[in-house]
Amino acid sequence: MSVNHLFKCQFRKVITNGIICFILKGSSFIVLAIVLTLTVPAQSQNILTLNQAINNGFSNRKNIQAGKSDLQIRRLQTEALYKKYWPQVSLEYTYLYNPILQTSILPIGIFNPDYPADATMSLQFGTTWSQTAGVTAIQPLIDLSIPRHIDEAKLQERITAASQAQSEYELAYTIAQTFIEISLQESKIKSAIADTNRTFISYKILYNKFIENRLLKSDLNKSLINHNNAVQLLMDALSELIEDKVYLLFLTGETAIEKSDFVIDTGFIKQYNMSASGLSLVPESIPELQQLDLQAQLTGILVMSEKAKHLPTLSLKGFIGANQYTNNFNPTESNTWFGISYVGLDLKYPILFGENVKKNIQVLQLQSTQYTQQKEDKLSLYAKDAYTSKLKMERVMSQLKTQEENLALSIESINITQARVTEGQESASTLNLDESDLQSLKNEYEMNKKQLWNNWLNYLKASGQLNILWK
Repeated sequence: MSVNHLFKCQFRKVITNGIICFILKGSSFIVLAIVLTLTVPAQSQNILTLNQAINNGFSNRKNIQAGKSDLQIRRLQTEALYKKYWPQVSLEYTYLYNPILQTSILPIGIFNPDYPADATMSLQFGTTWSQTAGVTAIQPLIDLSIPRHIDEAKLQERITAASQAQSEYELAYTIAQTFIEISLQESKIKSAIADTNRTFISYKILYNKFIENRLLKSDLNKSLINHNNAVQLLMDALSELIEDKVYLLFLTGETAIEKSDFVIDTGFIKQYNMSASGLSLVPESIPELQQLDLQAQLTGILVMSEKAKHLPTLSLKGFIGANQYTNNFNPTESNTWFGISYVGLDLKYPILFGENVKKNIQVLQLQSTQYTQQKEDKLSLYAKDAYTSKLKMERVMSQLKTQEENLALSIESINITQARVTEGQESASTLNLDESDLQSLKNEYEMNKKQLWNNWLNYLKASGQLNILWK
């Protein structure tokens, strides 16, 4: 779908029933009359709520899906660690050729009185060929490193989940910003249409006077400038609306631009209370703080794992199999195989590790302190941002109330001035100046509305309450 077609679709949707938008081009009048009968019926339009947009982003964005896969990997790794409690069973087989047999010195005088008591003899032991086959089983009984590694993996899993939640937190904030921007743009477009109609009426009044040679061309030009500015603001708002909708589609994981022909549900404006009263900070709902807290806990578990390196391990070990000894290569020679088996306890007490465990523990303790300090600093930053956003909301609310009253008075004054100019009781310059001042006032009003919503979103994000938008 072309951008031009999207522009026309959006233009149809924002015009209310019966409103006519007048656009001047050169010296001719171009009248665009768009009524609801020409638009898509409301029941067939795709209406998108803020909750749906955020959840669509969670479900469709590839980076969010990649994060979920990473979390699943962590869970599988944790489950795999439990297998360390299971017995370790292995099949063993060796076949050896011994070109030089081992020689030992035997004290033959002890065993035979015919020889002196200190007499010895060198003898070779073993055979040229030997092989061993059997099964070895090891069952861990005491190994405190295993539960430490499991606890570490579980905490790594929670850290990954917190990182995933932070990505979703940031995505939800951006989607909400764009969603609100679309709502404000649609409101701005409706206001721009009214401005275009009003400036056209002013121009028409002055144009009639100019035809009657009762008005200077410079005054008529100023009126046309005001009208052109109003028309341009309308076109800019329509273009920005399309940009915002395309961006929202990207944020929700939808790549088809033609699907930007949708309608947002503006009911969220009434659904959420924008009151700035009270400051409720919910740090446990802020994923970034959760992540720092979990990382501090992880260093504590790593310290315990380092200490566990000093602890003994105890296992039950058994072997059953057979050995063969021959002087010729004959794996199946009879009467050369001898059975062998054993069952016993295997106790290991580590003494040297090839590393400085004490220094490792000191490093981990310093890292734990770092994470705690970072969390405290971030918590102060979030509290500051929440309080600042609250103050800004109060200020902007007060400004909007004043501007709304001033806008109503300015529009009323322009209507009066239009009538007085028609009757010859007021100058054209006054009307042109009033129109210009009203446009400036409306621009400030639209900017403040956007600022109010952004401050509200910043307040929700900083206070840990952003999840009310999708839960």
